[in-house]
Amino acid sequence: MDLPLFARGAAIGFSIAAPVGPIGVLCIRRTLADGRAAGFVSGLGAAAADAVYGGIAGFGLTAISSLLLTRQGVLRLIGGAFLCYLGARTFFSRPAPGGTSLSGAGLTRGFGSTFLLTLTNPTTILSFAAVFAGLGAVGPTRGLGSAVTLVSGVFLGSALWWLTLSLGVGVLRARLTPCPRSAVNRLAGLVILGFGVAALLAARWAP
Repeated sequence: MDLPLFARGAAIGFSIAAPVGPIGVLCIRRTLADGRAAGFVSGLGAAAADAVYGGIAGFGLTAISSLLLTRQGVLRLIGGAFLCYLGARTFFSRPAPGGTSLSGAGLTRGFGSTFLLTLTNPTTILSFAAVFAGLGAVGPTRGLGSAVTLVSGVFLGSALWWLTLSLGVGVLRARLTPCPRSAVNRLAGLVILGFGVAALLAARWAP
C-alpha cells in the first residue's frame, strides 16, 4: 500500500467531513439523545457516501458523475424534503428520561438515513475531483491500486472525524438533564429544518 497516498486520502476525507452541516447537526443530536454509538454509526453513513463519491472521482467514472450532476436538482429536492421531515420530527421529539442507547435496527436506520442524505449532494464529486487533481492523486499515471488506496483513506479520514465528534459530544451527554435535552431537540430541529428549506430553494436553480 502507498502509505503517503493513503494518508493524503485520509486528510481529504477528514477535511471534507469536518465542516458542520446538516449531517453534523444530526449526528450531534443523535449522540446526545441516543448515545455515542448512534452518533458514530450515523457518521459512518456519511463516511460511506463520501467514499462512494470519492470512488467515482478517483476511478474517473465521468459518465456516472455527469449523470448525477445533471440530476442534482431532483436529488437536492429529495434531500431537502427528507431534511425537513427529520427537522420537524426532531423538533417535536421528547427525550427519554435518563437517555437511551440505540442498537440493532435503530443503528441501521441511522446509518441509512445519513448515507442517503449525503448522496443527495452530488456536487461533492466536484470537491473530490478538484482536490484529487490538485494533489496529483489521480490521472493517467495512476492505476487501480492507487485509486483503491486513496478511496480507503477518504473513508478512514471521514470516519475518524465522526468518531472524534461522537466521543466529544458524548462527554456532554451525561451532564444534560431532560430539560436541556428537550431544548437541544428544539434547536437541532430548527437548524435541520433550515438546511432542508435551503436545499429545497437551491433545487429550483439546479439542473
